[in-house]
Amino acid sequence: MSSGLLADRTAVITGAAQGIGFAIAARFIDEGARVVIGDINAEAAVAAARELGGDAVAVGAGCDVTSAADVEALLAVAAERFTPVDVMVNNAGITRDATMRTMTEEMFDQVIAVHLKGTWNGTRLAGAIMRANGGGTIVNMSSLSGKIGLAGQTNYSAAKAGIVGLTKAAAKELAHLGVRVNAIQPGLIRTAMTEAMPAKVWEQKMAEIPMGRAG
Repeated sequence: MSSGLLADRTAVITGAAQGIGFAIAARFIDEGARVVIGDINAEAAVAAARELGGDAVAVGAGCDVTSAADVEALLAVAAERFTPVDVMVNNAGITRDATMRTMTEEMFDQVIAVHLKGTWNGTRLAGAIMRANGGGTIVNMSSLSGKIGLAGQTNYSAAKAGIVGLTKAAAKELAHLGVRVNAIQPGLIRTAMTEAMPAKVWEQKMAEIPMGRAG
């Protein structure tokens, strides 16, 4: 039996082959959890799981969070390899930054689908398992962009704001069943996704940080 705050719990984390998701997975393992790493890049997910300690504590699998079937399959991996999900972290995300003048409908739809629909899929499907098992925890990754709005990110800001509303509504539906649903709104974190942002957007974000550095 392992020790730690998450001893013998099973966590499923989307978008966890790199960046914030990978860091969450590493910390969860340190706290005694077994983790299932989902990522659109299946090979990267498997490699990340291997780096985190391999089959005893981590397994990686491909997952397109916009597909309910993919999310169901990812949750099934948790039950097959470890135990049914205790902690779900809806972290998968993309950026398609542009001003409204240049942003296409496709760019808008892609970001809304991955962030908002993806989070809804994860919350809905993990929540169904947790309510049947008497409880669990769901963490949805929002962003300060969804709170304050950022130029060039109407799609991203809208999606991240939507996640907050989704989380509050889901929490009210599931609380009496022992399932907690919360959202996190990080500021600027240096990851492969954020480093791909246009320089102007990066500089704007940095200017808003009193310490002048990203997390």
